[in-house]
Amino acid sequence: MEPVKGYREERVAPGVVLWRSDGAPGTILPDGCLDLIWNGRGLVVAGPDAAARFNDGGGRTHVGLRFSHGRGPALLGLRADELRDTTITLDTVWSAPAARELTERVAGDPAGVLRGVATGTPPDAEDRFGARVFAALAQGTDVATLADALGTTVRTLHRRSLPLFGYGPQHLGRILRLQRALARARAGIPWAEVAATEGFADQPHLAREVRTLAGTTPTDLLR
Repeated sequence: MEPVKGYREERVAPGVVLWRSDGAPGTILPDGCLDLIWNGRGLVVAGPDAAARFNDGGGRTHVGLRFSHGRGPALLGLRADELRDTTITLDTVWSAPAARELTERVAGDPAGVLRGVATGTPPDAEDRFGARVFAALAQGTDVATLADALGTTVRTLHRRSLPLFGYGPQHLGRILRLQRALARARAGIPWAEVAATEGFADQPHLAREVRTLAGTTPTDLLR
């Protein structure tokens, strides 16, 4: 991720990033990830967003784990599709004693304890499936080709993707294509060239997709 003022992150395990934010308001783009977040008061779980949303930040330092590649559901014991477009307190989805025990430990050392959560459980078979799906879609592989490569059907791929990413591979692929397009634009490549490289029909098609997923225009998105 491109460095942002008041925000920094580090990769601490396969598919897991530890991040810290100063709590400034901002727009969060969809990414197919689950986040476990210490917000200065307690632990919350942020589900995957289908489109961009605004976060006021609250002005408090936030420390969190971002689980991509489908790793979050296994580590947290949750289905991503049950948390899509929502943020809830940890004790809503964990038992009260378990949530309280982790919250108390995180309060004393947010980054250190969260890092331990990320590295305490090695990837399992479903994690590896999620990682393969995420990596292929991030490279622009179409859903039918990916299903064939995995030896499954498009329907089964969709069903298995829901609990891992919060939505099916088609929507995840759109989100990851938007991220690739934004990265190219930030590198100075004109939007028309970005649209052609990333497989959009034309620049207006790219603009419509930015409006749908990010809620703004390509020009404003770069700001």
